[in-house]
Amino acid sequence: MDITEKKRDFLRAVGFEKCHQAQEREEQKYLVLQDFVPLYQDFENFYKRNLYTRVRDNWNRPICSLPGPVFDIMERVSDDYNWTFRLTGRTIENVINMGSYNYLGFAENNVDFLKTVAEETRQYGVGVCSTRQELGNLSIHEKLERLVAEFLGVESAMAFGMGFATNSMNIPALVGKGCLILSDELNHTSLILGARLSGATIRVFKHNNMQSLEKMLKEAICSGQPRTHRAWKKILIMVEGIYSMEGSLVRLPEILVLKKKYKAYLYLDEAHSIGAVGPTGRGVTEHFGVDPNEVDVLMGTFTKSFGAAGGYIAGKKELVDYLRSHSHSAVYATAMSPPVVEQIIRAIKCIMGVDGTTEGQRRVRQLAENTRYLRSRLKEMGFIIYGNQDSPVVPLLLYLPGKVGAFSRAMLKRKIGVVVVGFPATPITEARARFCVSAAHTREMLDKVLQSLDELGDYIKVKFSRHRSSYRPELYDETDFELDS
Repeated sequence: MDITEKKRDFLRAVGFEKCHQAQEREEQKYLVLQDFVPLYQDFENFYKRNLYTRVRDNWNRPICSLPGPVFDIMERVSDDYNWTFRLTGRTIENVINMGSYNYLGFAENNVDFLKTVAEETRQYGVGVCSTRQELGNLSIHEKLERLVAEFLGVESAMAFGMGFATNSMNIPALVGKGCLILSDELNHTSLILGARLSGATIRVFKHNNMQSLEKMLKEAICSGQPRTHRAWKKILIMVEGIYSMEGSLVRLPEILVLKKKYKAYLYLDEAHSIGAVGPTGRGVTEHFGVDPNEVDVLMGTFTKSFGAAGGYIAGKKELVDYLRSHSHSAVYATAMSPPVVEQIIRAIKCIMGVDGTTEGQRRVRQLAENTRYLRSRLKEMGFIIYGNQDSPVVPLLLYLPGKVGAFSRAMLKRKIGVVVVGFPATPITEARARFCVSAAHTREMLDKVLQSLDELGDYIKVKFSRHRSSYRPELYDETDFELDS
């Protein structure tokens, strides 16, 4: 493939093949004389030009309905080999949604929720048009933060309008020059960006590898800072609850042991785990039976299990008070939209059961059952899947980049919407499909997905597992906890 595509690059360069992408001007091509950095200089751009373009119809598909367990997709076609697209005016209806992070099914038109959201919108409006430190601090914001702290079982919490910025804009307020960040190699881009913006020294340990982490902790304490060998001001360990591309759970109890042993701080990103794991949906701390107060910084988002937008930082009151005046996201960002805040409040109350129903716990249990069912059946069929058995993020390995487009297109023809992932988000030979299980998925929906996967797995040859599990229905319906009556 490399040889063929390099030939095509040459044909584009000499003008024999039409190129639709941005190109360098003539004066920029003489790099030695002009000191311009090449516009395209690495393998990622080579991949984008020659492989991604062929399959880019599998991303950015326009949705024209509520993105619940099923949705409608606007049909589009390309007349120039995926360089541009045009809409046909037709709609692909009732596509099963296996890609959205709608873990507890709160992306829905719930009449009771919409009624209270409408009431808050009438009272506060849609936008605040100010920061929290100026005239944007509404009573509903403080109500949300008290509720989040109560839900998590910690002293205090602070909400932010954007999940990505919750990481990238708060980490620089916690650490800086003279501090050390120990980051899991599979951490999300928002964590990586926040670490880079902080100015702290960053070292990366192997994914969920406690030996690698402890080795770095020992070296950090023994050697200190580079050149001066002074002790680090702070050592911050950054991990995720559920890793969004692997489906693996953090080894939290072991990390807490190391944190205490070496006097480090722990930053836990629960974007995908809060609401999605634990007997009552309180995340990986509850899943492992750990006191949440042992984690120095608890971070999470409202964009997934709560069907809204934004994120939070929670922990000690001193931590939250410090961030209120030092976080870029707190000082400069516009306050959260009141209707969004109300949606989050209603979702959390539903999960906690303070709304007088057991609907929230039913959803938590249903998500656990759906997750176990899908994972068990996929293993039985011979697919290789990654992650913990309780993780609703289910990566199915396709391995070869050429299978990515064929898999996604074939699934859409069967009215199943999936997310496929390839290089550079994953290594070039670890392309995959990523399913996100929802409590809103019915058994009939999952069975249709599984039937389609079974057929397609044989057709495009992606059943790579040599070990197929025996059929054990009891694994599909049981969970580790019972719904309170």
